[in-house]
Amino acid sequence: MPLPALGEAVPKRGNRFSRGLGKAVLRLLGWDFEGEIPNLSKMVVIGAPHTSNWDFLVGMATLLGLGFDVQWIGKHTLFRPPFGGVMRLLGGVPVNRETSEGLVAQVAEAFKQRERFALGVTPEGTRKRVEKWKTGFYFIAHGAGVPILPAFFDYPRKRVGVGPLLHPSGDLEADLATLRAFYAPFQGKNPEQG
Repeated sequence: MPLPALGEAVPKRGNRFSRGLGKAVLRLLGWDFEGEIPNLSKMVVIGAPHTSNWDFLVGMATLLGLGFDVQWIGKHTLFRPPFGGVMRLLGGVPVNRETSEGLVAQVAEAFKQRERFALGVTPEGTRKRVEKWKTGFYFIAHGAGVPILPAFFDYPRKRVGVGPLLHPSGDLEADLATLRAFYAPFQGKNPEQG
């Protein structure tokens, strides 16, 4: 299945070569894409279930193939040599989780200062099993007044894609329940961890 074209407002990056490379990796791995990227200049993209390092490869190949410029936050240890430069080139922003006070407010402010900005976050915050999602992504989106685009990995069907936008209402529990219901049918590579 071909990847959809992005609308004019969507943050973009890359070129014909990087898009071709992303598509080739997806084909090689046997993955297909489902859904449409909304034609918006600002959004928080959440990716789940996140249970394997393979999610990064599939996710990056998808973003490259689409030409979709999504910045993502990663733990600072991912940005050490020899791969730190590559991680930054792929849109990574290092964060020291132990000293990330005020991060939500800083990122919400970054949305207000930029004309186009898509931020990618994994709500689990880790590949390990968690009972509760981290909610920073929600407060960033709510504080910045931008929608949340849920992106999924579904390993049994080898599908990666996006669902309907969620506009944060301010009712955290209700909105999280809506997102969890959306993600219920999808299974990560290591389902015992999701």
